[in-house]
Amino acid sequence: MHSTDNESPLQSPQRRLLLQALGSAAVVGGLALSTRAAAQALQDNRDGILDVAIIGGGLAGLTSARDLLSAGCESFAVLEARDRVGGRTYNHDLGHGVVSEAGGQWIGPGQTAIADLARQLEVGTFPTYYQGKTVYLLDDTKVEEDVTDGPNSNTELVGKLNELARGVPSKAPWKAADAAALDKLSVGEWLVRQGISNQDQIGFNMSVSLTFGTTPAGMGLLHYLSMINSSDCSLEKLEGIKGGAQETRFVGGSQVLSLKMAQVLGDKLKLSCPVRKIVGWDRDVVELHTDRGIIRARQVIAAVNPALCNQITFDPPLPTGRAQLQRLWPAHAPMRKTVHVYERPFWRDKGLNGQIIQVEGPLILAYDNSPPDGSLGVLSGFVRTGQLPHDPQAAQSTLSAIYAQALGDEALHPVQFHDQDWGKVDPWTLTCISPMPPGFWTQWGEHLNPATGRLIWSGTETADLWAGSMDGAVRAGHRAALEALQALVQGRRSA
Repeated sequence: MHSTDNESPLQSPQRRLLLQALGSAAVVGGLALSTRAAAQALQDNRDGILDVAIIGGGLAGLTSARDLLSAGCESFAVLEARDRVGGRTYNHDLGHGVVSEAGGQWIGPGQTAIADLARQLEVGTFPTYYQGKTVYLLDDTKVEEDVTDGPNSNTELVGKLNELARGVPSKAPWKAADAAALDKLSVGEWLVRQGISNQDQIGFNMSVSLTFGTTPAGMGLLHYLSMINSSDCSLEKLEGIKGGAQETRFVGGSQVLSLKMAQVLGDKLKLSCPVRKIVGWDRDVVELHTDRGIIRARQVIAAVNPALCNQITFDPPLPTGRAQLQRLWPAHAPMRKTVHVYERPFWRDKGLNGQIIQVEGPLILAYDNSPPDGSLGVLSGFVRTGQLPHDPQAAQSTLSAIYAQALGDEALHPVQFHDQDWGKVDPWTLTCISPMPPGFWTQWGEHLNPATGRLIWSGTETADLWAGSMDGAVRAGHRAALEALQALVQGRRSA
């Protein structure tokens, strides 16, 4: 973030804090760097070689860019394949300053990295609306129930999962004491061994599908436990609204964070600039071949989903472990999210919270996504892959009929409809979340984070906490910037 008009860059508190962190981290690593040495290493270069090239203009990449600026590093570029910033966050413009989020949107207790970023960017927050009853639909049967703590009501099963999660570090689940045994099982297999009831099976099917984009049978137990570990070893906190990870929304939608960070980058941000080939990642200077020419850099931060790295040619080829991790990374959970806009949130008058759970059918979950003042009624929906027509009018009509069954005939008449199928909008998403299958982490996890030559791996998937979330992206961005700064300093001291 740039300094204010009354504060020189050398006096910027953000810069001082980052340089202090750099110095502390360097001492731990045996480098014993001084602030002066760090400042010298961050001087701009005139040889056409950037200090850092950042691949990806989502939350992780832009957070890294912001940290580099705060540290006084001006020699970098952000290379974004799309024609916009935000990555897997994107706002539908509903008019009159109202938006509805098409991608990631919620934060909750413990997600301090993104909460701090929002405060620094002066982005406000407001609580998710959940007052009232949730509607469950099964064929022609409709049940209204007061549910605020997530879909899994079996406290014994949830307690067992929470206890198991204490032994699975979110930073490196493959290092858990019993990782090999846990990673052999899917969540579905573990639930079967617990003698789960049909009712509980429905709850877990829905919750795992919403959180991870797959069924319990497709989700590795080790990964599931690592995610619970991230949320203070509380599945209730991971899946809940009140006191949970879905408790809070951003005023202006989640994409506003990226838009604000991008505003200060100027020509350092290069949109519609996909990286096609990376040459010499094992050398002092790396060449990135993009649709807008060749860019040369001393360090490269790859702030993208590991599966997207398969769209880049690496010369020389990456080491086998890292290459296999990317090749086998699960990318089959693109997610599809729809928006129905009404003149007002009429369901609230009926004591309903707008949440609709369809046990069988195209809808997984609908929820109230209205603006803070309730000036419009907005129902967003997660839909099951392949079960909703792609024709916009047919999709809108199908979901409107489901909403009418749950909320009343007013739902038949939306004034706007929006549909975001992340698997079809562009070639740069592939998957919104990564449902790690059994056996993956214990075989390939050790290759996720360590740098490969001049390549620093970032993106939410690499976060120590809340991997896969917006908070995880911000954490990964901070870490990657610090790694790049340390590498630059170390490289110049040894030159």
